[in-house]
Amino acid sequence: MAAFKFLTCGKCLLIAAAISIIGGLAFLYSGLYPIGADVPHNRLTYWLLETLRERSVARAASGIKVPSDLNAPERLLAGGADYDDMCAGCHLKPGRTESDFTLGLYPAPPNLTLTGDEHGHDHAGNTDNDDEAIKRQFWIIKHGIKASGMPAWGPGHDDERIWNMVAFLQRLPELSSDQYQILTARGQDSEGHGH
Repeated sequence: MAAFKFLTCGKCLLIAAAISIIGGLAFLYSGLYPIGADVPHNRLTYWLLETLRERSVARAASGIKVPSDLNAPERLLAGGADYDDMCAGCHLKPGRTESDFTLGLYPAPPNLTLTGDEHGHDHAGNTDNDDEAIKRQFWIIKHGIKASGMPAWGPGHDDERIWNMVAFLQRLPELSSDQYQILTARGQDSEGHGH
């Protein structure tokens, strides 16, 4: 009798799984889900995507070793120039609250001139573990985030150059507009603007 109940429950589970898969595929191919960047995801979809992204980045970044000289002034200057060339259009400069990119991308890129607590992400090093946040920043800059507008800078930039940008990000939230201008100025003999 117990074996019969087990088989019946097993059949019910298989039928329920088949119906779920068929229903999911029908929805997927129906084109009903609004995919435009001007229509936000529903709460469940947003939560699923955010959780997937955050857990994936945390796992992938966990083995990264943070350089001991991350606070070196040369890193700050080199990273500032690259941030201005490659990142400020989306992640903003001190004194700016939006750009064409921040208005048009969904989800909107975090304003990295604010602390992590202020912009709601861990990317500015303001977590319980600053080293973990720094590792995440490095990984995100190097590998990018699929379907978010965040490019992978690793194919065209070596790790030193990426660490320089991470070094700059540690100081960015405390910079005034004038300090930002000084730290991001690129000399005429420097590397070509983000290339």
